Amino acid sequence: MAPIPFAPAHQTIITTPSAANAWGGQRTGQEATLSDRVVSYAIDASLDAGKHQVAGKEHMTWRNRSDRPVSHVYFHLYLNAFEGDGSTWFTERQVLTAHGRSRGNAVLKDGQWGWIRLQDVAQDGTALKWSFVHPDGGPSTDHTVVRIDLAQPVPAGGTLALDIGFLSQLPRVVERTGWWGDFNLVGQWFPKIGVLELAGERGATAPRWNVHEFHFNSEFYADFGSYDVHLNVPSDYTVGAVGQLQGEPQSANGRTSYHYMQGDVHDFAWVAAKGYKTMDGTYTGEGSPTVAVRVIYPAEYVASAAPTLKSTIDSLAYFSQTIAPYPYHTVTAVIPPYNAQEAGGMEYPTFFTSEGYKEVTPGTLSQYGSDFVNIHEFGHGYFYGILASNEFEEPMLDEGMNEFWDDRMMRDRKEDVVLATPFMKWLGIAPAMSGFQTERLGAQLDRPEDPLAQNSWDRLSSSSYGSVYTRTSTAMHDLEQRVGEPVMDKAIRLYYQRWSFRHPSVADLQQALVDGTGDAKDVNAIFDEVVYGTAHIDDRVTDIDTHEVLPQAGVTWQDGKPVADESALDKQIDKQRADWKKAHPDGKPDSAGPFPWHSTVTVLRDGARVPETLRVTFADGHHEDVRWDDDRRWARFEFEQASKVVSAELDPAQQVYLDANKLNDSLATKPNGAASKRWTADAAALLQTFYSMLVTL
Repeated sequence: MAPIPFAPAHQTIITTPSAANAWGGQRTGQEATLSDRVVSYAIDASLDAGKHQVAGKEHMTWRNRSDRPVSHVYFHLYLNAFEGDGSTWFTERQVLTAHGRSRGNAVLKDGQWGWIRLQDVAQDGTALKWSFVHPDGGPSTDHTVVRIDLAQPVPAGGTLALDIGFLSQLPRVVERTGWWGDFNLVGQWFPKIGVLELAGERGATAPRWNVHEFHFNSEFYADFGSYDVHLNVPSDYTVGAVGQLQGEPQSANGRTSYHYMQGDVHDFAWVAAKGYKTMDGTYTGEGSPTVAVRVIYPAEYVASAAPTLKSTIDSLAYFSQTIAPYPYHTVTAVIPPYNAQEAGGMEYPTFFTSEGYKEVTPGTLSQYGSDFVNIHEFGHGYFYGILASNEFEEPMLDEGMNEFWDDRMMRDRKEDVVLATPFMKWLGIAPAMSGFQTERLGAQLDRPEDPLAQNSWDRLSSSSYGSVYTRTSTAMHDLEQRVGEPVMDKAIRLYYQRWSFRHPSVADLQQALVDGTGDAKDVNAIFDEVVYGTAHIDDRVTDIDTHEVLPQAGVTWQDGKPVADESALDKQIDKQRADWKKAHPDGKPDSAGPFPWHSTVTVLRDGARVPETLRVTFADGHHEDVRWDDDRRWARFEFEQASKVVSAELDPAQQVYLDANKLNDSLATKPNGAASKRWTADAAALLQTFYSMLVTL
């Protein structure tokens, strides 16, 4: 039988929904475990705090879900992304950051590189051989994926057990993991088996290994399973980890051992930091166990501890009530120290890292920033954790959909981005914008470079990758405005119900939204134009033309002869004007004059079709709304009334955020400040840029 191939490195966009029985089928809640556990890890790990090294022994069991024997398996060795400039991660960073801003730009020096080494691998006591492979065609110097050749094949439906000794060297914090001073965020730290996908799962037509190299923009993807982890660290270090602590920590000879367990998750990370403090709280909600919430923080960021605890508990309530009850017993939030910001804003199941602030002042940008990061990282527990999408290939399913729900939460709690300093607020100047307005400013609406459904590495730049967050949120906002918030709520809950503790694709999200909303037309339009495509959208009002409807000049026929008397017609018009003026000495002809008015409003579409409302306002103050919901590139709307049109406005309810330029949505026959004030968010962006500049000085 031919060897099982790798998932494709390119052309990864999935448009076909998964089979109904993918990943064992939809979970009913009657199963013994929340997920169909494919893998289990029992790990004993010891931290050498001075060297920032973790020595580990790992016993892994893995179930072969396929219908054929497996003679070799593939493991991720993520930390090797940081062993040298020749890794896929560093090679891509050089190109992607040259054309856009990104995190992860730190320069590593001697003594700061990170790596992971397999020391021994055994199957039932037999030593195994391994070799590095490059599933995505990366450089030969990349060592983030390893092939292990088995002594005995794993039969179809059989179970593999491996014993692995490894040594992990944490890098100085450069992105998502590593050390700074006495702080150690231990992520991507142990050998982790890749995912064997079957036919009907995420676009696969036959079994394939989904085990991509560690790309610069990518995150992670793994099978659900269980973790049983023992951690041994210096006794003066504070420890937090994925899952529940089992019993009391045991101390001896200046070191302390901790035992954590967690089932139905697909990763494990932990923190060990000298002298850090903790702050605890709890969440209780219908359908959830009592959740222990802990914040771990350094002394310099004590101001962030209480806000982080509160926003985490608030997030537990919001996500539990709007999507589904939180199913785990713990949430741990870690605030990294100063100079380790790149360790912040990272997520693992039941465990995330936040950002630290010297001060968190209510009603200011610091409050919004603190809350949003905590809400976003907690939200990953649903969209990355429980809805375990493939973040290598489909980052929009996690980063994008999570960002959308985070913006929803901020909107529902009426928390806007405040662009004012305390001094400006004292002066009574407090510009603000909603989270969704902020998202559209960075959503690359004018010239989208890559489809949202594209993988994380085949992108023009890191800025294009960043649009996964902003453009997905903007697109889902617009879809919600079309179908209505209650309908969107129903659709997202259906998506969760179908795909929790499985691994959905973008096509599975699309199908759930179609079924949940009952609106295939609007859902498919959004996906065709924005998710699978790079459509540009810009509708605008181009012209307003008005004229009085006067008696018509020209030739009339009397007794078979042409008659034309323009002077008589002019006299008739003048008399009607004079009579009207006499009867209405204070009247305005534009509003209800002696003759009706004919008005024509012209609108133009530059790009993809979007259903629009056109609001036409007349001189007498009343307005009429008409719909422009067809495939015409331009359209003219005509009105004949006693009053003439004085202004026209597309999207008066401000629902179409995918429109690249909102300032051309309005037009008036006379200068009108309202037209330029409609979208103060675009102008407010200048203030935001200004403040960002000041911060960097």
